[in-house]
Amino acid sequence: MSILNRKKPNADLRNYYNLYLQFGLIVALLVLLIAFNVHFSPKSDKNFSEPEQETVKMEEVVQTKQQEKPPPPPRPPVPVEVPNDAVINDSPIDLNAELDLDAPLNMPPPPPPASTEKKKNDDQQVFVVVEKMPQLIGGLAKLQSSIKYPELARKAGIEGRVYVEFVVDEHGRVQSPHVVRGIGGGCDEAAIEAVKKAKFVPGMQRGRPVKVRYSLPIVFKLQN
Repeated sequence: MSILNRKKPNADLRNYYNLYLQFGLIVALLVLLIAFNVHFSPKSDKNFSEPEQETVKMEEVVQTKQQEKPPPPPRPPVPVEVPNDAVINDSPIDLNAELDLDAPLNMPPPPPPASTEKKKNDDQQVFVVVEKMPQLIGGLAKLQSSIKYPELARKAGIEGRVYVEFVVDEHGRVQSPHVVRGIGGGCDEAAIEAVKKAKFVPGMQRGRPVKVRYSLPIVFKLQN
């Protein structure tokens, strides 16, 4: 800037000092007013939640009662020593009582002999296994040969085994025969009829004959 321009009154900046100062104050006041009136609320996407507090359960304290102990049992009395010269009074015994030897005695009847009762029970009991089992007189082959093949079973071609169960009594006779497993066609009935006619040597237990449960297989087979 030239010296001539500096001397001009328009070029002197101090002439505008008050104006600039007032303008600056107004701007500063406006900025302060805006700053106090505007509320800044920061936005955040995070949701902060307070941690759950652990619940503490208080147990009810039960007041216990002290049990009273029973008093100790009383002590046994101390035995008192008796002098040896003390006289003990006993009740008198009547030795002059009369005893009738001819009077009948009221006594219960004697029990029955054990051997008779045991023998009766053994006679009614049916054994399954004995010391000596019954034996078929003549053997099973003789019994098989006496059976007549039923005509109905022959025509139907029925073959197989019929199992018959029965009781051999003390005399070797067959009692209460019945079919345990049959094949039908009249073979079951034929097997029972044959077993009824069979004779046995009775089974022995403790040296005497007893009843024994027994079974036999009866075979039915057609000849080609």
